[in-house]
Amino acid sequence: MTDATMRSLRFHAHGEPADVLSLDQVSVPTPGPGHVAVRVHACGLNPADWALCRGLPSRELPCGVGLDVSGTVVALGEGVVGVAVGDAVFGPAEFRAYPTAGAADVAILYHWNALPTGLSHTDASALPMAVETAARYLTWSGAKAGQTLLVNGAGAMVGYALVQMALLQGIRVIATAGNTFADRLRALGATVVAHGVGMKERVRAVGSTPPDVVVDVAPVNLQPGTVGVLPELVEIAGGDASRVITAADFEGAAKAGVRTGAENVQADGGFRLRWDVLGHYAELAAVGRFHIPVARTFALEDWREALEISLAGKARGKLVLLPGSR
Repeated sequence: MTDATMRSLRFHAHGEPADVLSLDQVSVPTPGPGHVAVRVHACGLNPADWALCRGLPSRELPCGVGLDVSGTVVALGEGVVGVAVGDAVFGPAEFRAYPTAGAADVAILYHWNALPTGLSHTDASALPMAVETAARYLTWSGAKAGQTLLVNGAGAMVGYALVQMALLQGIRVIATAGNTFADRLRALGATVVAHGVGMKERVRAVGSTPPDVVVDVAPVNLQPGTVGVLPELVEIAGGDASRVITAADFEGAAKAGVRTGAENVQADGGFRLRWDVLGHYAELAAVGRFHIPVARTFALEDWREALEISLAGKARGKLVLLPGSR
């Protein structure tokens, strides 16, 4: 890499990630107003990256992937204050206004927090999307201290974050999960039941009354025309669909009558993202009171191996690219 070019994982057409992604040599981006450029030390991967490749949401092409970044500031955009070149920061990559994102040697951030002492770049890169999404859906769910919350899909990273947040707020948690994270979730303080056939009976066996709120964050891979697990979650909630909110299955939500958070969309078509809590949970992570498990790390050039593991549903934690590892 020269001073003027860098590597960037991106796509030039929509389609299956393995078909459309390529590691390109591109110009190093210059941060616009309110943005910073960082030398990427670690980039966390998310299912949202593959959704971008498939066209959701549609962005101008070419478009980069990699939405979670931790690194060192190398340039400041106009109007940026409170941070300097050389500072260690982490946050979400800006992929909308630039043809690159976080899976690159240099990324542009539109929100950032200082990297807390004691937190590695790798662990910090696992936080942004999981923390923001979990915090937003926990708020939207309306669950309060003293209530019981069922988190369906607690073995996924958003669900794992949401369980921890709820417990820290004094909410009792029932978590559905597989064997990979069951013991860790119990150690955190959640009551864990297995997902799959018979889940409704297992949930009822651990509580005398239905949970007050149900949040569904389980990854879905549904056949057309099905509604997945949402009708069962409504039954678990005592038949009250308004007590169920899903962050994952919007098609099924329309059929089952459960919430998606759409009621929080503002006049401009967006909603408030919860980057305001990112620094707080990073500080907790730095002292061992919150974490997102990192399953494996990969050199940037080994992105295909990471992709295959992710698409096969075998990540078992966060997968992280390390662009500076070569």
